[in-house]
Amino acid sequence: MQARSALFDLYGDYLRPRGGRAPVAALVRLLAPLGIAAPAVRTAVSRMVRQGWLHPMRLTSGPGYLLTPKAARRLDEAAARIYRTNRAAWDGTFDLIVLDMPVPRPDRLRLAQNLAFLGYGSIDEHTWVATRPADEVEAMLAEAALRYERFTASHAAGTSGAIALVRRAWNLDEIAAAYEQFVQELRPVVNAVTESSTDEQAYSARFRLVHAWRTFLFRDPQLPPSLLPDRWAGLAAGTFFDRHASRLRPAADRYVDRCLESSTRSLAARHISRTPIKGVRP
Repeated sequence: MQARSALFDLYGDYLRPRGGRAPVAALVRLLAPLGIAAPAVRTAVSRMVRQGWLHPMRLTSGPGYLLTPKAARRLDEAAARIYRTNRAAWDGTFDLIVLDMPVPRPDRLRLAQNLAFLGYGSIDEHTWVATRPADEVEAMLAEAALRYERFTASHAAGTSGAIALVRRAWNLDEIAAAYEQFVQELRPVVNAVTESSTDEQAYSARFRLVHAWRTFLFRDPQLPPSLLPDRWAGLAAGTFFDRHASRLRPAADRYVDRCLESSTRSLAARHISRTPIKGVRP
């Protein structure tokens, strides 16, 4: 697990509902159960500041970092997709983006990742399609200095034509296999947490569950049911994720709150120990 992606998970799943800020000491403490060392956390934080995702600030508990508005928007959108809280009925149309120029080779992978995260699939090098328009896409393309045309389109062949288009833009067999592998790999992780487990163990297992599930934001565009194969593996995987994410949440929340409180107490104790007391030599 990379420190930078783990920080996105930590802020999105736990710190965003708590004001989107945390002291450095708490970030280090909260990523330690995942096997991420303090130097890696600090390096990742510095990188995220340079990229405009975090903003340094002074908290009462010491130096800390706050989500930028850009990061808050991205994490809110990700959370809605992870927990599937904003699903709307499909109106039968596609959002079609046609790039006016070839994308420079060094920028292709980053563009593809960003468009995939927003739910777009590639028909060819210049054409991307989604079943729902993403508001963020125009700002993203403008930032990349790419000229494009954008259309709202419906397939002349109706549902059968739309299904064929979806099959061109996404490898659904590959996505289904990834869902099956997700359940297979995460089942022993979450089942190992029982009533006798500690809050830290529940937090660690839930963090790994959400971290693995979040990768589907770059794989699965969450297509309308009418465009999916029968017995879609993503449905069973979603049920598995929802059940265990909900089951482990209370203990995980307790652990997060305890780490945040502990960081505050530790700083206060250090401050008191360094404050000279009148008549007592240090």
